[in-house]
Parts: sequence; structure tokens; C-alpha cells
Amino acid sequence: MSLPMPVKLIAIATLALGASSALAFEPKGKVECLAPADPGGGWDFTCRSVGNVLETLDLVPASVQTINMAGAGGGVAFAHTVSKRAGDDQLLVAASTATTTRLAQGQFPGMDASMVNWVGALGADYGVIAVANDSEYQDLPALMEALKTDPRSVKFAGGSAKGGWDHLKVLIAAQEAGVENLPRIAYLSYNNGGEAMTQVVGGHVDAFTGDITEAQGFMDSGDLRVLAVLSEERLPGEFSEIPTAREQGIDALGPNWRGFYMPADISDEAREYWVGAMDTIYESDEWKEVMSSNGLMPFHMTAGEFQDFVTQQIVDIETLSKDIGLVQ
Repeated sequence: MSLPMPVKLIAIATLALGASSALAFEPKGKVECLAPADPGGGWDFTCRSVGNVLETLDLVPASVQTINMAGAGGGVAFAHTVSKRAGDDQLLVAASTATTTRLAQGQFPGMDASMVNWVGALGADYGVIAVANDSEYQDLPALMEALKTDPRSVKFAGGSAKGGWDHLKVLIAAQEAGVENLPRIAYLSYNNGGEAMTQVVGGHVDAFTGDITEAQGFMDSGDLRVLAVLSEERLPGEFSEIPTAREQGIDALGPNWRGFYMPADISDEAREYWVGAMDTIYESDEWKEVMSSNGLMPFHMTAGEFQDFVTQQIVDIETLSKDIGLVQ
């Protein structure tokens, strides 16, 4: 007996849907998130906080394991992803403006942004310049005046490599403040923001350059005093008391997006799954709470839009690096 036409169409559609569902990608078992730094920094925060939300929203079948792989300002993790993990559709790698900065400056030899898949950004973490609570410097102009007198008089500590995004933020502020001989400004590179702040709080280095999410713990303990946040306007909530560099007469901005790339050669279905997962995370109440409690500002791009953004940012940072004299 033949089925009536509407029922037959529904049956065919159901069969087709079942077949496509069987072919669609879903992660199996443990998912890895590679943080290209030691525990305590921004990339580590990105992996752990996003991993928690992935688990809470049941976007992964098991746990998300954060693996720390420090070195070369993210270069060790990038090289590992490119050379050893091609096709691995269960690996996420934390990235940020620090990543594009290193790519822009040719710090990952023989590698470029096209060698990985850029799957999404989930917020922007704004840069800060901070000092120990008992520091003589009471505001950003006072710190910049010291640099004008002697560029070597203030030593900065950050979690990026020399010439990386943390270093660039100081140079951007100094350039806007009218400091000359920018390459002479002393910058000490540490494996992560936590280690850099420990050096500042301990009195070994004068000032910290990093991001607001990194600084929060030391701010809460009263050990670190933020002189300026490098945002267009003051951040909301508990960070609203921190003045911007702009309102202190120094037009310096330092947004640091937080997102992920994945290895090359993953299937279209896998890429679509993880791009969709990033969209789901960003819209969730759980992620909104993470953003609110950690000073992250709205910033979200997926798929081709994010790929285009990364490509353009690399061009822009290369130009800036040349203007400041970091690269030829």
C-alpha cells in the first residue's frame, strides 16, 4: 500500500534529517583547550572560563582539559598546533590581540594566520597600567613625566614577550603622552601576567602592563593600584572607579579580544559546530556573568567575519610596530 503524498514527503524528510544528523559533527570524549602560557594569565583564564561554560551548557560530552604550553609569546603553542595537531577537531587554542601582535611582527617564523582556523571571539579585555599600592606614582601623567625625564627610569613588567601586546600598550600610552626615544623604555617579559604582577607588588619592578582580568585578584587584595584603563570610557561595575587614560589627557586605547583558533584541516562540519558553540556561549547567561564579573566588554565575531578581522588587525599592528620602531 502506498503512502499518501504528504505522509510520504514527511517520511522522506525525516529520513534525510536522520542521515544528515548522523553525519553531523559532535565532539566525543575529552576536549582540550591549549593555553599558550603558564597558569595565571589571560589565555589560561580564557581556557578555564570557557571550558566551564562549555561543560555547563552540555556543548561537550565530557570535560574540557586546560593544557598550559608557555613559550615565545604564544609561538610554541601556535607551532605545536600547526605542525602536530592538523585535523584535530577536539582542540581549541586560546588567542587574543597578543597572538595577532606576534604574527604581525613576524615572531612566529615561517607561520602565518592562514595556517589555523579562527573560530570566534567572546569579549574584549581592556589593558591597564598599574603600580604597587605604595608606589610614588599617583596617576598616569606622573608616570609618563618620569619617562619624559628619563625613559629608563621606570621599569615595566608584562606577560607578553618583548614587543608583544603588553609591551605595545606601554609604548602606545608613552607615544600619546609625548615621551621620546620609546625603544629605550625598560620592559621585562614574564611567562604570564600573574608572575609580572608579583614582581611589581614585591618592589622589584616599577609598573605592570596587562589586562584588567589579570589584575583583578591583586586589585582585590589591595596590593595593586591601577593608574589607568586603556578603554574608550570607564568600565562598568566594580571597575567604574578606575580612570581611563583618555580622561587623564592621554589618548591611549588597548582592547585585547579573547577568542580561539583551531588546527587546520578539520572538517567543515567540525568547524561549523565550534563556531556555533561560540555563538551559544556568548549568548548564554552563564557567559554574561563571567564577562560582568571579570571586566570583559562586549566583542563577538564568528566565522568569516572573525577571519577577516584577524587579517586586518595583523596589518594594522604591523604598521603601528613600524611607526614605533619595533620592527623594520
